[in-house]
Amino acid sequence: MKYHHTGIPTKEKLQDERYIPHLKMHISGYGRNNFGVEWMRFDDDAPYPELVKTVAHVGFEVEDLKEALKGRHVIIEPNSPSAGVMVAFIEDNGAPIELLQIDRRIAAPGI
Repeated sequence: MKYHHTGIPTKEKLQDERYIPHLKMHISGYGRNNFGVEWMRFDDDAPYPELVKTVAHVGFEVEDLKEALKGRHVIIEPNSPSAGVMVAFIEDNGAPIELLQIDRRIAAPGI
């Protein structure tokens, strides 16, 4: 497991944000920020736990997402935000943690 990024929820529309319709969220900074920070703005009807929509999370890249989720409290089931990327969220001691499995042969550069 290795550090990948920190995600910060925001209600502010950011200049470089990109909309991901199937996830009902806007992201900004992802892959373009020297500090590994991603800002997330959710649609009002985005189907995520309030914990994820309101509390910053840390993302870790894992080799095997299914294995990394064993015995964890999964709060967002595995899903694919983009080609070659599978993610899931767990809750650990009241904090959201994102786990990512990335196939670099398929994933876009900068992910």
